[in-house]
Amino acid sequence: LEDRLIKIWAKDLSKKNIIKILNKKPLTASAEELKINPRSRSAKLRVIERI
Repeated sequence: LEDRLIKIWAKDLSKKNIIKILNKKPLTASAEELKINPRSRSAKLRVIERI
């Protein structure tokens, strides 16, 4: 739910040249991390940079 809001927000600001989206797809937990920490399966990391 929150990921969708951030995706829309970041896309809007990148069109206005306020930020730059550094990765197209969000980073997610690896299989190894999921074994250690099952709750990390829902985590997504989006990387943006202020211009």
